[in-house]
Amino acid sequence: MAEGDPVAELSRAMMALVGDADGARFGVAVSGGPDSMALLDLAARAFPGRVEAATVDHGLREASAAEAAMVADWCAGAGIAHATLHPTGAVRGNVQSWARAQRYRLLEGWRAARGLDWLLTAHHADDQLETLLMRLNRGAGVGGLAGVRARQGVVLRPLLGVRKADLLASALERGLPHVDDPSNSDARFDRAALRMALAGVDWIDAAAAGRSAAALAEAEEALDWTVDDLEARHVHAGGGGLTLDRTDLPRELLRRLILRMIARLQPDAAPPRGEAVDRLVAAARRGEKMSIGRLILKGGACWTLTLAPQRRWQ
Repeated sequence: MAEGDPVAELSRAMMALVGDADGARFGVAVSGGPDSMALLDLAARAFPGRVEAATVDHGLREASAAEAAMVADWCAGAGIAHATLHPTGAVRGNVQSWARAQRYRLLEGWRAARGLDWLLTAHHADDQLETLLMRLNRGAGVGGLAGVRARQGVVLRPLLGVRKADLLASALERGLPHVDDPSNSDARFDRAALRMALAGVDWIDAAAAGRSAAALAEAEEALDWTVDDLEARHVHAGGGGLTLDRTDLPRELLRRLILRMIARLQPDAAPPRGEAVDRLVAAARRGEKMSIGRLILKGGACWTLTLAPQRRWQ
C-alpha cells in the first residue's frame, strides 16, 4: 500500500473477496500491533460507521492488559465500538496453538453476538511468506502450501498482498498508537526464529510467494470440488463400513478419499498424518490389508474401510 490510495486499495481487496460489501458490517481483530492498528484505521475510513474492533487479552504477558486498554482508548476517540475478550481455563499444550484457538473462538463468539458479517485479520505478505517456508520445511502438500487463506468462512484477510513495512509506515504516518509483542522476536518460537533469519534476505519476493500461495489455494479448491464429486459417486456405506468402488485414480485423489472415509467413521478423531495415509494407499493398491488406529483398510478391486473387531483394540 505504499503507492496509491491505501483506503481505495483495501476497498478493492475486499471487493475481490466478498463482492459487493454495501451494507455489510465488519469486525476487526486488533492486537495493538502496527499491522492490526493500520488495518483498523483503513477499515474505519473505507467503511465508516460499519466497523467494530475486538482485542483478545490472553493474559500471558504483564503488559497485555495495558495494550488492550490502549486499543480501547483509541477506538473510543475514533468512535469505534471495542471489546476486550478474555480466554477461560488454563493453558494447555503448545502455548501458541492454545492462544490461537482461544483467539478465534472468542472472536467468532463476539462477531456473532454483535451481528457482524465479517471478521478481518491483519495477516500480511510477510506472514504468508513465513507460513509457506515453515510448511515447506515440514513437507506440506498442496493444502499446506496454500498458506494463509484470504477467505475462510467469515474470516477475511485483505492485506495478504501488503508488506509489513508498508503497514508500519501507514501506522506511523497516521500517528496510530501501537506496540510490539516481544514474542514476535523470541527465537524460542519457530516463526520468530524464521522471521529473524529472513530479516537479512533480500532475494525472496514476498509478493510473488503470496501469488504462488493464492494459486495453490485455488488448486486446493479444485481438488476439493473433484473429491466431493468422487465421494458422492464412488463411496458407499454398508456392512458396518465404507467401500470405495473406484481405485484407478491418481494417488492424491485416493489419499483425499481415504481421509474423507476415515473422518466419516471416526469424526472425533484427529486425522492421520500424510505418511500414514500414504502407507495405507500403497498397501491397498497391492491388494493388502492394513490397520490405522481402530480402522482396517482392505484393498482389492474395491477398497473397504471398517472398524476393527472389538477384541483387536480393547
